[in-house]
Amino acid sequence: MGAVRGPCLAGRTTACLPLRAGIGAGTLPDGTTRLSLDGETIYAFDQPGQLRAVDLKTGKRLWGTLAPLSAKKDLNSGTGFLVKNGKLYWIFTENGELILCKLGREKYEEIGRAKLLEPTGPGFGRDVVWSHPAFANKCVYARNDKEIVCASMAREQK
Repeated sequence: MGAVRGPCLAGRTTACLPLRAGIGAGTLPDGTTRLSLDGETIYAFDQPGQLRAVDLKTGKRLWGTLAPLSAKKDLNSGTGFLVKNGKLYWIFTENGELILCKLGREKYEEIGRAKLLEPTGPGFGRDVVWSHPAFANKCVYARNDKEIVCASMAREQK
């Protein structure tokens, strides 16, 4: 069984039961911090790099997709960082792309994506960006091993 950290390790909350059951079974990556809880649904990237929706109460996989990572097949430790903003989600991928999407119990729906950075760090035979973005002052800040960028998220003035 993989490493379980935080409140899930101590068993102080029943919300972690489906997480503990999925550790090592490919439902969620071991020791994940790249997940989001929305009502009765958990969204997270699993070890092969699929973005998955998982039912909180049962642990049942609702769907999975490689689309956020633009992958044709499962990756070794593929990942993205999820940030909920109202009813939408931002995903910063290991490819250096920022995605705006809708996540629901039925599907992943991409609204748009933009390339922010080139992946520069080695990871499992490919170059990756494995750093969480930061959002402040209508901007997103992202970094790789060589640079940090600030991209405006403000609406364009007409």
